[in-house]
Amino acid sequence: MRARTLLTLAGTVAALTLPLAVPASAADGAVLTTGSVGGTAVAAGEVLTAPLAGGTAATFYSSATGTSGISCTSSQFTATVTDNPGAPGTATESVSAHTFDAASCTTNVVGVLGVTGITVNNLPYSAAVTSEGTVTVTPAAGSTIQTTVVLRTLLGSINCVYQAPSLAGTASNDDNSINFTRAQFTKVSGSSLCFANGYFTAKYAPVTGSGEAVYIN
Repeated sequence: MRARTLLTLAGTVAALTLPLAVPASAADGAVLTTGSVGGTAVAAGEVLTAPLAGGTAATFYSSATGTSGISCTSSQFTATVTDNPGAPGTATESVSAHTFDAASCTTNVVGVLGVTGITVNNLPYSAAVTSEGTVTVTPAAGSTIQTTVVLRTLLGSINCVYQAPSLAGTASNDDNSINFTRAQFTKVSGSSLCFANGYFTAKYAPVTGSGEAVYIN
């Protein structure tokens, strides 16, 4: 079964969203450009996508320094640019999808046989990307970033629901990437086989719009 949406592990996310800043090449250039630093401004309404960087995995571990949890080798986020002002500044996007292919996910959690699905809930999220390369993902007012993980066990399927108030990441022009490192989620429901906290790490690259790499200015 394929998960239609995460992070949120993201996730979301879930994903989230866009690449590291270098000083703008022109005072009147936009924060987000395609083709190169100082290139063509990304228009509002442009849809941006990014898969996991080649040879990497999105991980959702039970501790910030451990390796027990879930690892997926196929994930992607989709976001629409809502505002792209002049640089230096902050561009904004609406994250409409953050998907994980459950068939690419493995787990080493004791008592768990496999991953049935990972879904990022409560979309869309808002993403803010600064000229300095800071990425911040937030839910709608009154909502939360949430990911539901469905696991297979000897006793059947269990749902593990995790939440976070926001997510922080970084963007880089070196490889047009977005990085999330040990972003913490807290379990809000699920059996004892669901770990109490989840730490999400993933690198998405390249971020593209209309088939061209996206840069931060």
